[in-house]
Amino acid sequence: MSLFVSRDTRRLGLARLLALAVFAAPLGACSSGGLSNFSMASLNPFAKKDVVTPDEPAEKLYNEGIYLLNEKRDFKEATKRFEEVDRQHPYSEWARKSLLMSAYVSYEARQFDECISAAKRYIALHPGTPDAAYAQFLIGSSNYERIPTVQRDQAVTEKALAELEEVYRKFPNTEYAASARKKIEVARDNLAGREMDVGRFYMNKRNYTGAINRFKVVVTQYQTTRHVEEALYRLTEAYMSLGINGEAQTAAAVLGHNFPESSWYKDAYTLVKTGGLEPSEASGSWISKAFKKVGLG
Repeated sequence: MSLFVSRDTRRLGLARLLALAVFAAPLGACSSGGLSNFSMASLNPFAKKDVVTPDEPAEKLYNEGIYLLNEKRDFKEATKRFEEVDRQHPYSEWARKSLLMSAYVSYEARQFDECISAAKRYIALHPGTPDAAYAQFLIGSSNYERIPTVQRDQAVTEKALAELEEVYRKFPNTEYAASARKKIEVARDNLAGREMDVGRFYMNKRNYTGAINRFKVVVTQYQTTRHVEEALYRLTEAYMSLGINGEAQTAAAVLGHNFPESSWYKDAYTLVKTGGLEPSEASGSWISKAFKKVGLG
């Protein structure tokens, strides 16, 4: 995956930042004094005087965090300000906003575990707010940014897919749903790519049954990805090697029907012709049923 935070998530994050940034107090403002700082201990000259630092106004801390993030790109110090809001003013509206901003700052800093933790806490505390959609989007995007290559274990990809589908399911009418949908397609393509990679390995080892099982996953679960054309060709190849000609002919026929201009179909056609056969779809084949099920056949 890219070493940089995706532009979609940054764009949506900046929009969220601007929506939450309310500069209610100047950054140099001091906390109010007066009678609130008076104590009986001050009348006793021998009393031990503890230095008590009064809480700073929530909006001052929050706006300092926004400034450090937006102008200085100082993620560490910005996070400290947002965390101070939560510590000093835990029941305020500023604390709610700061928690979401803490998640966003962690995302920008590529501290994805911290982002997920803050975003999940936000959803647990404020599930009914409009910003819950963005918090869920950050969780999915944090896992999405860690999607590995197809040669590696895809547990993170599956996690990203599940979290992004949650955005699409729970918040379908938000801008986050549209962005999540794009990332879902990439995640599904990666999962299909993993199946293809293992399937090719089995083909090279002449483990045709193992290969068929992998290509079958692509055809039945990921047939809207770019890998499905090759999967159908590989099925043709594997079934021909096993002498299961009917399924080989069906795989080639379905490939030709749905992707007639595909180079994979040309190879599949040549392969079955070499065996003295023609592409011919058997309606009872699992391949035919899989494509008819989603309206592609």
